[in-house]
This record gives sequence, structure tokens and C-alpha cells, in this order.
Amino acid sequence: MKKTEAQQIGDIIHEVFVRSGMEDNEARQKACMMWSDIVGPTVNRHTTRRYVTAEGIMHVFLNSASLKSDLSFMRGRLIEQLNRYAGQPDTIKDLIIH
Repeated sequence: MKKTEAQQIGDIIHEVFVRSGMEDNEARQKACMMWSDIVGPTVNRHTTRRYVTAEGIMHVFLNSASLKSDLSFMRGRLIEQLNRYAGQPDTIKDLIIH
């Protein structure tokens, strides 16, 4: 048996995604999971559902009309922050708030 150096589980999972050509999918999922960290706990409490399509469009469903309006004005900055957290500049191409 060949001995190798110890690796962190996150590094191993990332390597599997890269080898299988799914790093874009990994980045989209990472951006989706970081939504709560970016918008904070108050906005996250009003978030009922969120997902990212294969085309890079993130859909966020909120149960507060006033919050939908406020976040619509911040769309550009939110996309920027999501992409920064995802680690790739064009992971999230658009953000649709429902």
C-alpha cells in the first residue's frame, strides 16, 4: 500500500469535483449556502427557499414584500459578494428575488 500525506476532507472533496469537471457546480452550491452569511440572520429568517440553476441564476424566495423591494436595490452588490464567497467571478450571473 502506498502511503500519502494526510489531507483535509474539504481538499479531497474539492479535488474530486475538479477531476470530474464539476467545479462550477461546487461553486454554485457554495454561493447558495453562503446566502445566510451574506445577508445576515434577520433576512435569512424571511428566506423560505433558495437555489441556483445550471445557468448561474440564483432564485431566492422571501416572505416579506418590503424586504424583497430592499434587496432588489442591492442585487448588484449581493451578486458580487456571492461570487467572491464562491471563489469564481462568474458563478452567479443573476439574482431573482421572488
